[in-house]
Amino acid sequence: MPRFSANLTFLYAELPFLERFAAAAADGFPAVEYVGPYDYPPEVIADLLRQHNLQQALFNLPAGDWAGGERGIGCFADRVEEFQAGVATAIRYGKALGCTKINCLAGIAPAGADRAVLHSTLVDNLKYAAPRLADAGIKLLMEPINQRDMPGFFVSTTDHAEAIMADVGSTNLFLQYDIYHTQVTQGDLLATYERLREQIAHIQIADNPGRNEPGTGEINYANILPALDRLGYDGFVGCEYKPRTTTTAGLGWMQPYR
Repeated sequence: MPRFSANLTFLYAELPFLERFAAAAADGFPAVEYVGPYDYPPEVIADLLRQHNLQQALFNLPAGDWAGGERGIGCFADRVEEFQAGVATAIRYGKALGCTKINCLAGIAPAGADRAVLHSTLVDNLKYAAPRLADAGIKLLMEPINQRDMPGFFVSTTDHAEAIMADVGSTNLFLQYDIYHTQVTQGDLLATYERLREQIAHIQIADNPGRNEPGTGEINYANILPALDRLGYDGFVGCEYKPRTTTTAGLGWMQPYR
């Protein structure tokens, strides 16, 4: 059966962030994930994980000015030193939180930027990060994100992500496979998963359109979730969706998998 991780950036948004851990545990989630823990000392987050018997499934490398609209800095040639410092910070938090998977957001390509430079910068940054995370026992992931929700995001398809991974050439670089983003951009969800499953280290879900709970849109999760089991996926499935009402009220879709 799938093991679900509550994405606390999206779920329990009616609560202050630090109160979302208790809410996720009360609803039966065994794990949590979110954009990043960096607004709080690592010991504060680690204590919440221990209190509520939660695992830290995933978070991102420092992604720049999130509140200001940035969505990662991996492809920015003028911010390589910031990226490298962020790798060290992420490793420190990863060790403190027992997190073995950290995702790199490529970033939104600046208007008019040379895509060859963006590509080479991202490749070089991933080459820098991958062995350092490996030494810390942490897998490095990267995620394609659709350009409808994030206009201009540099990596929006699995084909592009594969090309980047090939150029990086690291055994410690994996895909974060977001089923919602893949449906918006390219579809062919299970065939794509099956083709890339050896490279996929984490999965996230939401329905389309609306990015709401599974079962509210066009994606056949009643088929997809059992198929992930059948195909051998044993990681967490991150619930990264926008609840239509409250998170707890919308969890009926999860009951068949408990």
